[in-house]
Formats: sequence, structure tokens, C-alpha cells
Amino acid sequence: GEEQDDSLSQLLDVTIAAINVTKDLVPINLAKGILTTIANILIIAQSVIKNKSDFQAIADKCEAIRQILERATKDATEDDLRGHLGHALSQLNKSVNRINSDVASKKEQGFLRRLFAVTIDRDKIAAWEKDLDRVLGLFSVCISNFISILLLNGVLSCAYPLNAIRHRPIEPPSRPAMLYGRDDLVAELTNLVVNDEHLALIGPGGMGKSSLAKAIINEPLVTNKFADRRFFVTYDGLDALTITFETFLTHFAGALGMEIAGADPVRQISTFLRSASALVVLDNAETFEEASASLALGDIPQAIAEMADIPGVVLVLTSRSRRNAPNVQWITKDIPPLDLSSAQAVFFRIYQHVSRSEAEESIKDLLKELDFHPLSINILANAAQHNCWSPATLLKRWNDRHSKVLDGGKGKLQSLSHTMQLSLSSPSVQKLGEDGRRVLAIIAFLPQGLNEDLASDLLPSLSQVDFICDVLCTQSLVYRQSNFLKVLAPIRHYVRDSLQAPDSEGLQEICAFYYRTVASCLKEPNQYADIIISDHLNIEQVVASNLAHIRDDAKESYVACWQFLLCLEQHLPRPTTLTPAISNIVEGSSTWTLKAHCLLSLAQLYNKLSQLVEASQAFQAAEALYLTASDPESMGNCLITRADLLRCQGRFIQSQKLLENLQQSDSWESLSETTKARARNFLDVARMYTFAVSADELFVKSSDDRDWGENSKIWHWRAKFYHGGDAIQVNTHLKDLLLQCPSAAAALYRNDVLLGLAEVALCTGRLSDAMDNLQAIIGMSEGQRSEDVLWYTVRKAAVASKQKNYDLARELIQKASEPFQFFSLRNARTFLHQSYGLACIELTAGECDRAEFYFTATIEACDMQSNLVLQAFSIRGLGEIAFARSDFVLAAQRFKKIRSLCAEMGVPPQHLYSCSPFGTLPDKFKGWTSFLKDLSSFANDTT
Repeated sequence: GEEQDDSLSQLLDVTIAAINVTKDLVPINLAKGILTTIANILIIAQSVIKNKSDFQAIADKCEAIRQILERATKDATEDDLRGHLGHALSQLNKSVNRINSDVASKKEQGFLRRLFAVTIDRDKIAAWEKDLDRVLGLFSVCISNFISILLLNGVLSCAYPLNAIRHRPIEPPSRPAMLYGRDDLVAELTNLVVNDEHLALIGPGGMGKSSLAKAIINEPLVTNKFADRRFFVTYDGLDALTITFETFLTHFAGALGMEIAGADPVRQISTFLRSASALVVLDNAETFEEASASLALGDIPQAIAEMADIPGVVLVLTSRSRRNAPNVQWITKDIPPLDLSSAQAVFFRIYQHVSRSEAEESIKDLLKELDFHPLSINILANAAQHNCWSPATLLKRWNDRHSKVLDGGKGKLQSLSHTMQLSLSSPSVQKLGEDGRRVLAIIAFLPQGLNEDLASDLLPSLSQVDFICDVLCTQSLVYRQSNFLKVLAPIRHYVRDSLQAPDSEGLQEICAFYYRTVASCLKEPNQYADIIISDHLNIEQVVASNLAHIRDDAKESYVACWQFLLCLEQHLPRPTTLTPAISNIVEGSSTWTLKAHCLLSLAQLYNKLSQLVEASQAFQAAEALYLTASDPESMGNCLITRADLLRCQGRFIQSQKLLENLQQSDSWESLSETTKARARNFLDVARMYTFAVSADELFVKSSDDRDWGENSKIWHWRAKFYHGGDAIQVNTHLKDLLLQCPSAAAALYRNDVLLGLAEVALCTGRLSDAMDNLQAIIGMSEGQRSEDVLWYTVRKAAVASKQKNYDLARELIQKASEPFQFFSLRNARTFLHQSYGLACIELTAGECDRAEFYFTATIEACDMQSNLVLQAFSIRGLGEIAFARSDFVLAAQRFKKIRSLCAEMGVPPQHLYSCSPFGTLPDKFKGWTSFLKDLSSFANDTT
């Protein structure tokens, strides 16, 4: 339009005037001639071109030529500009002369006005523009080389205005006010920077990458080395889909304080950087890294590589992406979350509604749930502070809204959803389409993340799942840890709350794979146990989710539930989160047996974990359901096992009554003979401890059973020994029984026989024989049952103690305990035997203080395990210590407690140790026996 033409005409006036001024200033004649020519071109354009807007590009090129010549020739002579620069000026002169001749010729012929007035030969103008670009590119390269030579020779100072560069110093950003827990990392990264290493700081949004870079750029070592040559280039807020190479360079130059003009801006920036050492931070580099994936923007990585190669230049980039410029020797640092202490420091620096001491404990778990993600902690603390929430209110808001609480405002520094959208909107993630979001949702759903080794098996419908995972990892939306692809907790919550739920097809595929694995593991454990161990939390999550949302394949989920619990019990005993889901299974004719199976497997797992109270409750619940489902056999086996758990706790009367009631119930006759034999066997074990019947009657009825006969015969002779039978006769029969079970299949029977022989040897003073028998058991258990190894080694230590070899006794227990030190819950019963064994050793060695410590620890553990036997034994130990110290009142109190425990167990006090020869104390400790005899020492305390 006319207004646009008028505006351009005014611009041409200004440009022509500037060219004329510059022409008078430049000292080089060839440059003066070039300026005269371009001024003439612009004068003709101004006077004859009707549609001047189409001449805009030529006018801009003429202004660029003016600026280049003004800066390049200042203070130079004809001799200085020989060689490359002279060649460039010559080529530029030829080009502008051709254009001028063409324009002038058309004017003289009378065609120029008519041509431009009608259609304007845009192709001709475009050809001129292209020719000038070509020559300016050559000219710029030559100018750069010339300036570099002048710098090296000291002709120009570093402050010399290079090429078309106007430089103004830019102050780098200051160090962040809140930067907790990063001192060591900042020191490490600073050391790398001052040693001229290029750094790539990688991590998801909100991890504090930019803050780290700002801290580094302000470190004293860095400021001393780079002084005012520390530059912070931020690409925050730019769109990776629309960024251009020119935009990338404009931001770069702007942060350097440069204004670039003319061709080859990369060369101009490089020339500036060559003038002295420089540190350049490229912040939010994922913006241009994503853009550089486009063929049209492939120059960005090349430009970065060129700058990185400049001596003295150090680059630090922060990015969510791992697609960092190639051909640069980056040292890549994945930025970790904060530690607990630093996370608390950040939170309570912002949140001051209550004192840190009041809220620290209640906030700790919430910070852990955020995976100590710096941005999430910052947003959460600000939300709590601004809304004056108490710690309790904050926890309630989090439980109710999760990631929605982390949307505190606009912008990536105040909103988790904003920073997440930045990552999700990156071109590489967008190219994945819906499949990318599917995989991300699956990874967020699985508590362990996606097992990378099994990804194609778990999600067979996604043929590109490995590629998708690589892209998500490259964008720091997920990270790799021990063969799993995981997401940080804030990302997981955002995906679950705001993005999308896992798709049904993906869940069904994962479910099918895990269910097949669980079923196969029970049949072929050697082949499938590794998957159970590696993916156990994921499998548990899938089972729990399916139980909570019953579908048509509910039966399959119930089966998978009890099968998975069995796999856990066998291969990875640990507490499970499935208990509530199992309890919530709706009971009906179609679910009675299935729920009972789940409860039975749960009870067995509890038993393995030494959680005997919980195990008993689960067994009892299973019994009731089996009975309702008309399955007396399963009911009977649950009840018998529950009775044996009571026996293990020392509750012999309760165990005995439970089994007697079973024999008198209507279900008894429906039980198989093997189950009846098992019930009789366990009943006699309880009666053995209570001395309710003669030893001659024990284990007789079950001795003819095919499955329980051998076991019953062994226990019959061991019971006779416990009840005072002839040691020689018992020893002979046990040896005969040992000869009858030589096969590997009878290993447990052999253990029982060998232990009986060891007990006889111990009580008859044949300590070496006792050692040999125990070692034989250990030899059979090593490599298979580490828990048995410890139990029998504790017994060996007891023998060594009786041999007065206390150092050996301690060493035996210490070495055998090493595999168990990190599994206290799983091996609670093992700990009881270990602790009690050490207490007895120290007491026998005369180390009463140490013995007191171990006895006390055992008692505390017995309280948690509800173990009455070892509790009574340990209190006896404390009583003996009090007795040895002549504190008869305290000794009497403790011995009376033992007598009370004996009554609860149903054990005659005089037979407290009769069935546990390895648990007894040496005869020299007479406090307990004196108490039982009511000697004068206790005359005042036993009335």
C-alpha cells in the first residue's frame, strides 16, 4: 500500500544518508567505491520504483554492506586489507556494479519504470539478493580471518567491534537464593568447568538444572577465570516447533551482548568468542535440540560444535533432552533429586506457618512421596504458606488432590502441569502419537516402572515399545534404573491425575504375561523365579488392581493372587499389600474356596515372615471358608497348621485343645488318614511339652501312617528321652532309625534323628559327638536352607560354650548370622535363637553385663513374637544374674514370672527345659532350682 511505500522511501533516505557519511569515513578507496555504487542503486530505486516494498530485501543488504565496511575498515590501511579481505572486497564490488549497471541500463532504456510499475520482476530482484548473499558470505569469512589475525598480532584490542558486531556487556544472572543440598555437586561441576570441560546437565523439568548453572556461573573459581566473559543464554519460552536457526543465533548473540548483521552470524559469534576465554550457558537447550531434529535446522548442532571447538570456550547446557549436539565431548551429568535433609530445608525456608520442629516428622513422608523433587517441594511449600494450611490440612489436601495441589500458578516455576506440558509437547514426544502416552501411562501405573528386558513381552501390541521408551528417556520423562524404566513421583501423580489412565489393552497384556509367569513359576521355579523376584511389586499392583475392579475374568485374578503369594513365600518372603484386597473379596458360593485359597497363601507367607499372630488369623479365616464350602480336608489342614503355630509360640494348652476339638468335630471322619495322622502327630508334640500323658503313649497312633510314620517313630524316642527315658536305649533306637532313612528325600527325617542323637550326646557329656551330629545337619542344609544352618550353628555354639571355648562359640554365631543381618522381619524367629544363644554364652563366660543385654533384647523380641518359651528362658537368665548378685528380691520376682508363664504354657516348672536340652543353662546356675525347692534364700518372697 501507499503507506508502506512511504515508509520504505523514508528508510531509503536514511540509509542513503548513512552510506554517504560512512563513505567519507572509510580509509579504503575500494570500500568508498562500493558505498558510492550501493548509494546509487538506492537512489534509482527511490526515484523509479513504484512498488518499493518489493525492493526491501535489496535495501537491507545495502545497509548490511555499509555496516560491514564501516567496522571492518576502521583504522585500517590499504596494506592491511590485502589477501583474503581484498579478494572479498573485489567480489563485492563486482556484484554491486552488476546490479547497478542492470538498474541503470533499464532506466536509460525507459523500461525500468514500466517493468516495476506493472508486475515487478521479482525473479530479477531475488537473483540480485541471492548474489549479494553469496558475496557477503565470502566477505564475512574473509573479514573474520582478517580480524583474527589483527587480534593475534595485537593490532586490535579485545574490545574492538568485530565485523558487524556491536557489543554491550550483559550481566549474568545471580546465584539462586535457595540452593540446598547442592554444594558438593556445584563444587564438582565447577571443577570440571574451570578445567575446560563441556557439561550437559540433564534431568526432568523442575529438577533444578538452571539453578545449578546459575550457581556455577557465580562460583569464585569461575568468576576469577572468566571474569566478565560469563554468558547465560536462555531459550525458555520458545516453541521448539517454530524456532528457527536465526532465532537460535539471535538469542545466543543477545546474551553475549552482540548485535549481529550481515551474513554468517555463526562466524561473527565465533570470532567474538575467540577473543578471550568464555563460559557460555545454554539454558533450556531442549528447545533447540528438539528443533534441530528437523532437516531445516540441522545447522544448530554444527554451530554448537564449532563454538565448542574454540580454545578457551566452555559450554554448559541444561536440558530435559539427551539429544545433545554431537561432535562435542560433553560430560553428561544427570541431576539427582534432593536428599531428605535438603528437601526439608527448602520446604521450611518457605513454609513458616508452624515451626520446623512441630511439623518436620509429619511432612517427612510427604516429601518422600514427592521423590524429593525440588520444584514440587517449592510449589507445595508455597501453597501451604499462602493458604495458611496446617501440616494436617496440607496432608489432607495432598491425599485428596495429589498433583492438583502442585498447580499453584502460571508458568513452569509455579505449576507442575505447565512443566509437564512443556515436555509432552516436544516434537519428538508428539511424533510418538497416542502410543507414547500409552507407554508413559503404563510406566506411571507400575510401581517399579516397566521392566525393559520384558517390555516387548509385556506389551506385544506395541511393536515400537523399545523406541518409544528410548524417546521418553531422551526427554527425561522417564529414567532408567536397574533395567527398569521409571518416572519420578510428581510425574507419576500428574500422569495418573491429569493425563490418562492405562489403556485396557495394555493392562490386559501385562496382566496376561504376569499371570502366566506366576502359574509357571510354581511348576518350573528355576525358569521363572527371577521374574517374580525382579517384578514382584508390579505383579502385586496388577493383582490388587484387578481384585479391586472385579471383571469377567475375576476367577483368574483370584487364582493369580494365591499363586503369587506362594511364589513370594518361596522366593522373596516380604510383607504384602494384598491383605486388604483379599479381605474385601465378596463372599459367595463362587468365591468361598477362591478366597480361602488366598487366605491360606497369605497365612503361609505370614508364617514365613514370623508374623505368627497374623498367620493364625489368616488360617482361621481360611478354615471357616473351607468349612462353608464343604471342604473339610482343607479346613483340617489349616487348623492343624494353626495349632502348630500356637505350639511354636509355647502355647501348648491352646494347641492341644484345638486339635482335640478337631478330633471330636463332625468333620473328623471326613478327613483323609494322612491328615488325621498329621493331627495326631501335632497333638502329641503339644502333649509332650505339657507332660499330660506318659511318653509311652506319644506318637504311637500316627506311627503306622505312610507319610507320618517315620516322623512319629523318631519323635516317640525323643519324647521318651525328654521324659526321663534311658539315654542308651534312646540312642540305640535313634541310630537304627537313622539307618532307615539314608536317601536325600528323607533329609528332614535325618535332621530330626541327628538332632535327637546330638541332644542325647549333650546330656550324657559326649560333647564331641554332639558337635559331629550337629555338623552333619549343617552339612545337609548348607546352600539350601540358610535359616537351618543358623539354628543348628547356635546349638553348636552352645556346645562350644559348655566346652568353655567361648571365643569359638561367639565366632560361630557371628559368622552364621551374616546372611541375616538385613532381614530382621523375615528372620525374627531366627533372631530370637541367635540372641538367646549369645546371652547363654556370655552368662556361662561370666560376662553378666553382656548377657543381661542379650537376655533383655530376646525378651523384647519375644513380646513382639508372642514367644512364651524363649521369654521364660531369658527371664530365667536375668533371674540367675540377679541371684548371682545376691539381689534375691529381684531374682524371686523374675522366677515368679517364669512360674506364671509355665502355667500359661501348660508346662510343669520343673520340666521347663526338659524338651529343649540345648536351651538349658549350666548346673552352676542354681537360682531357679533353688526357687523351685523354696530354699531360705526365697523364704520371704514365695509366700
